[in-house]
Amino acid sequence: MATSAPAGRRAAVVVNPSKRTDVDIRALTAQVFREEGWEEPLWLETTVEDPGHGQARKALEEQVDLVIAAGGDGTVRCVAAELAGTDTPMGLLPLGTGNLLARNLDIGVDDPAQAVRAALTGTERRIDVVHVTVDEAVDSDIFLVMAGLGYDAGMMADTRDELKDRIGWLAYVDAGIRNLPGKPVRTTISIDGGKPIQRRLRSVMGGNCGKITGGLEIFPGARIDDGLLDILTLAPKGRLGWIGVVAGLLRRGKGKGTAVEYFQCKRAEVWADSPLEFEMDGDHLGEATHILFEMDPNALRIRMPYGKKDPAVLTNPEP
Repeated sequence: MATSAPAGRRAAVVVNPSKRTDVDIRALTAQVFREEGWEEPLWLETTVEDPGHGQARKALEEQVDLVIAAGGDGTVRCVAAELAGTDTPMGLLPLGTGNLLARNLDIGVDDPAQAVRAALTGTERRIDVVHVTVDEAVDSDIFLVMAGLGYDAGMMADTRDELKDRIGWLAYVDAGIRNLPGKPVRTTISIDGGKPIQRRLRSVMGGNCGKITGGLEIFPGARIDDGLLDILTLAPKGRLGWIGVVAGLLRRGKGKGTAVEYFQCKRAEVWADSPLEFEMDGDHLGEATHILFEMDPNALRIRMPYGKKDPAVLTNPEP
């Protein structure tokens, strides 16, 4: 069901000012707000020191009806962390390179007016978030699309910013190829507190929905509102080990080998014998040896385009 905009509705826009666009985002956003009968938005800029958490909390204090995250995946993740568990919905104005959540929800990454309009008048759904605790830290963080330990995080860390500016998500392909060499690390995984699984891995990833950078679907059948976390492990063996990984991905993990394995759970814990690169929703966050994933089902209200077929990442079709 589409949302309506009674008089006096107000939204906050948490915007990353470092994101450059071909259009005047503020002017375009204000125009769409006027057309849809909303008040002038409250603009809150992120900073290097505070990439979105404080701004989202400020928006909640102002009791706005909607918070729009205008930036890349990092901005979206920070805003979502503050809105999760509240009744305030989040809209997306994708301005980054990956724009992972927007792509999974079929929000136009090349049409900012459509994205703003979807935030104001679109269908509102509840989606899952995943809490992540790194190296037994006191505080947890969240991700919305995926997190990874190992190869995929190393690829994110090694992606060249100037190449991202020139060719977009293809810059990740360049980094991926350059990071193929490397040794597996002995890793232990516990799924929902079950018997520990020991593997020598290049990467272990947790997914909340299927598509990652470039539209590649590595978590087949993953749903962002099913209350389940999808775990993927990559274990290439020998000089031609990545061929087995590619074959396993194409088979979606079906087969006798352990080059590619999938698990579904609500809680997963990962221990690595040596530090591995770590990322969440495409943002490299350093190294870690211990990761705890915990599912928080239907914790976040999200707006998406109205009048389109529900994205494949949703479990239940819109009534």
